[in-house]
Formats: sequence, structure tokens, C-alpha cells
Amino acid sequence: ITERDLALCTVAEKLSATPTRMVEADWQPLRDLGFDDQGIMDVAHIVGLFNYLTRLADGLGLQLDPATEEAGRTGVALRRGVS
Repeated sequence: ITERDLALCTVAEKLSATPTRMVEADWQPLRDLGFDDQGIMDVAHIVGLFNYLTRLADGLGLQLDPATEEAGRTGVALRRGVS
């Protein structure tokens, strides 16, 4: 895992699990990697949207279709139907 990926995962984990405990220092590793204010906002929005969509799906009891479950289990990407 790259330094960039690790920094993004660390921020995403804390922002997801304990968002009220986020402080400026939590964002510093991203800034050190060249993220500016817009980049920081992009990360926050993406993490927030994924959290929202997951909670919505879980709250509504949505289930994955069999093809998506298989792709998740095997790591083989889904392919669009070819006509």
C-alpha cells in the first residue's frame, strides 16, 4: 500500500467511525502529500457519500444481486452485457 493510500484510508476510517473527533492534524498527512483545500473537501465528500449510501442500503435492507456477490467474493470484475 502506498503512503498516499494509507493516508487516505486513515482519514476515511476516522471520518467514518468518529467524525466529531476529527481535528486539523488528522488532515495533515494529506496536506503533506500535496492535497489542497479542494482536495481535502473532495476526500470528505467522497467518504461522506459512501457512508450515506451504505447506511441507506443497510437501513432499507437492500441485498446484492448474485453476480455482484460473486464478483466481491472472487475479485473478478463485473462486465457489462455485450449485445
